[in-house]
Amino acid sequence: MSWLTYVWETYLSYRQYKMCKATPRVPPELTAITDQETFSKARLYQLDKMKFGFYSGLWNELETTVVLLFGGIAFFWRCCEGLAATAGAPGHELVVTSFFIFGGSLLSTLLDLPWSIYYTFVLEERHGFNKQTPGFFAKDRVKKFFLMQLVILPIACGIVQIIKMGGDYFFIYLWFFTLIVSILMSFIYSDFIAPLLDKFTPLPEGELKTRIEELAASINFPLKKLLVVEGSKRSSHSNAYFFGLFKEKKIVLFDTLFEKDVTTEGENGEIVSEEEVSKSKVEPEKKQHKKTGCNNDEILGVLAHELGHWKLSHVIKNFVIGQLVDFLMTVLSRRFEFQADAFARRMHHASFLRSALIKLNRDNLSFPVYDWLYSSWHHSHPPVLERVRALGKFD
Repeated sequence: MSWLTYVWETYLSYRQYKMCKATPRVPPELTAITDQETFSKARLYQLDKMKFGFYSGLWNELETTVVLLFGGIAFFWRCCEGLAATAGAPGHELVVTSFFIFGGSLLSTLLDLPWSIYYTFVLEERHGFNKQTPGFFAKDRVKKFFLMQLVILPIACGIVQIIKMGGDYFFIYLWFFTLIVSILMSFIYSDFIAPLLDKFTPLPEGELKTRIEELAASINFPLKKLLVVEGSKRSSHSNAYFFGLFKEKKIVLFDTLFEKDVTTEGENGEIVSEEEVSKSKVEPEKKQHKKTGCNNDEILGVLAHELGHWKLSHVIKNFVIGQLVDFLMTVLSRRFEFQADAFARRMHHASFLRSALIKLNRDNLSFPVYDWLYSSWHHSHPPVLERVRALGKFD
């Protein structure tokens, strides 16, 4: 089944790869949205990611097949039983399970490490998105690994204990347990785990904060905090989201979302910040000024979209319907994205949302042309071209 899924995914990727290869020029419908240079960069970025996905996916399938064919899981379990006996807990299932999960996670992380290093320091670096240093990358990986173990190990032991003690109706208790864990994790991760991985600071007082608070108040969104996360230490990709239970909602903006001036220097197209321009020795005629990110109106458009998810109860609906098949969930999520866009339009932010979508698509080098079957299977968020069409005319 795993290989069948891989073959199907590879077939879809091959279709999209052909679509990218066959579209070297900006389609007429997109000439008002993007220029040829940005389109070409997005196309090359997409092609590189798809090549990487093919080879890394093939490696994962081969790795899984070898482990299954040669009894790797059973062998590793016996090794963990030996470790439990050495630790003074022979045959203790929870101890063996803990060793098994910790060791399996460690092995999986180490096997995946070369791919992660290549993706971050070669592929993302090549296209100007990587902002991580090797030291930050290593520290971040170690921190994430141990935090993940602190979360996963108690949950796994709880599941094993429920299965052992639950009798014929263990699956009902197990479902209830996973439901409670999911709700708790939505609270614990955002408030306690995420701050250990990234730096969150309050959004400074000013026009943007005032306008966001007014937007939230207009639909009775229970906004408690406005935060900025230092995403620029990892990547130049942008995002915005909200989290929190009940009346403890917080909105998070990536610092890469804010509009800033950059200058492209010399023949290599190296990008530096506006503050560094004065220090540069590059001749003025070789510098090309460019803006990245979104202005205040566009950020409001993005947040109107996000608040649309809350106002239309999409988070709750997604949580309830999440038990259904993944493909049906993807189709539903695409519908929700269009609904949230329509909500932003009704609040007279359509033009700003449209402009923000175009800018974020450009800044993140997201390739805008997709094969319909590939997009339907993979994209919970419809491609920018579909969303721009749905938004219609400007306000």
